[in-house]
Amino acid sequence: MEVIKPYSNSQKGKKEQVAEMFDNIAPKYDFLNHFLSFGIDKVWRRRAIRLLMKRSPSNILDVATGTGDFAIESIKTGAQKVIGVDISEKMLAVGRAKIETLGVGHRIILQKGDSEDLGFSDNSFDAVTVAFGVRNFENISKGIDELFRVLKPGGIVCILEFSKPKYFPAKQMYSFYSFYILPFIGRLFSKDRSAYRYLPESVERFPDGDEFLNVLQKSGFNQTKQYRQTFGVATIYTGLK
Repeated sequence: MEVIKPYSNSQKGKKEQVAEMFDNIAPKYDFLNHFLSFGIDKVWRRRAIRLLMKRSPSNILDVATGTGDFAIESIKTGAQKVIGVDISEKMLAVGRAKIETLGVGHRIILQKGDSEDLGFSDNSFDAVTVAFGVRNFENISKGIDELFRVLKPGGIVCILEFSKPKYFPAKQMYSFYSFYILPFIGRLFSKDRSAYRYLPESVERFPDGDEFLNVLQKSGFNQTKQYRQTFGVATIYTGLK
């Protein structure tokens, strides 16, 4: 599987480059994320949370939590404890400020962590989630193995990720928007010129659909399912341990 990195002229590994990229765009990340998706990303998160609610998790691990949007949304499941981990300290700082403003710090903790080397014991969480983060893993299979390891038997993994529309005209419209409009707007508002070029490239190379279900199954997950969103622009994946 080809490794796509944010900065083609850098000798750093993907993990270090991704951390640097998100540190750079952290101040504008939430604004651009909602603006560039026309706010539909909020709808996708709510749909993913409804799938989690059916399992009534008590504790949740949100990997690649970024500024904590999914972690914050996940307390609607009734979970008493949510831990969010991310490799970008500046993204976490934005998330902690939001959590403090909302007054939910007693239920959500954000901490620095590596998705491929999670600092938790085996069988620790009722649910593990990732929203728009798996394609940023340096080694996707290793990262999914880690999600499986820390999940309790009977627990659920819920992954929300961008995917590629397959049919006309959504396929053509999405491709034009992703490779031309999105990078242009991203450059206007973000000081990192590479970040919003990397986004469509990483989506293009991501093994979405049935191919990603196979990745989940190889790590040990069963009853894997996919729920395509908005003409296939995003997909929610679930699996059980």
